Amino acid sequence: MSQVITIKTDDDTKRAAQQLAKDAGITLSSLINSYLKQVVVTRHIEIYVPEPMSIGLEEKIAQVERDREDGQISSAFDNVEDFLQDLKS
Repeated sequence: MSQVITIKTDDDTKRAAQQLAKDAGITLSSLINSYLKQVVVTRHIEIYVPEPMSIGLEEKIAQVERDREDGQISSAFDNVEDFLQDLKS
């Protein structure tokens, strides 16, 4: 017999999960059921919540992107010798 589980989530998460399920050709209910069955069978709960970047990190990334656009960053190297040569110049 099927049971009803009520959960609360924000609108953006629900919409994104519904779209993901739709893209996979399943319902959101099927997606959630599949995950719950996986947890029960594997006895492994994997939760991933990315941490927001700090303002300092965002500033560093922006600086690197500006440096790259200005040609201030070395190109990729195929070997250590070329890398060392670039460091010395």
